Amino acid sequence: MPSQEHNHSIRVYYEDTDAGGIVYYANYLKFFERGRTEWLREMGINQAFFLEQQLGFVVRKVEMDNLASAKLDDVLNVHSTIVTLKRASLVFQQEIKSQHQQLLCTAKVKIACVDFKANKPCAIPESILGAFKRVS
Repeated sequence: MPSQEHNHSIRVYYEDTDAGGIVYYANYLKFFERGRTEWLREMGINQAFFLEQQLGFVVRKVEMDNLASAKLDDVLNVHSTIVTLKRASLVFQQEIKSQHQQLLCTAKVKIACVDFKANKPCAIPESILGAFKRVS
């Protein structure tokens, strides 16, 4: 059975930082995305398959709080949980901590399932919804 939470490690590269050598704030959104994507992959959800069916997930809303800065070469942990699961959307609670367990950034991310052909929200396919239900 898949875990009810997920952790993903990310190293900070030069490209992730600003001129001061700290992670540029918008890159935390990329780190959160990677954490969610890797969790889906571990649950056996192949996003490329659903894209071929003209279905996908889009970010509907983000509430992010930057608490401290990560720096070049830091190893970060992206922790993710699903806090709300509905028929056409879900909400992830995510946080990024340093290798010293310092909380750097938190986010609440609402994801919607979208039919790209009709360009509107749709129900999450049962195969994915079932996987989400097992971990939420």
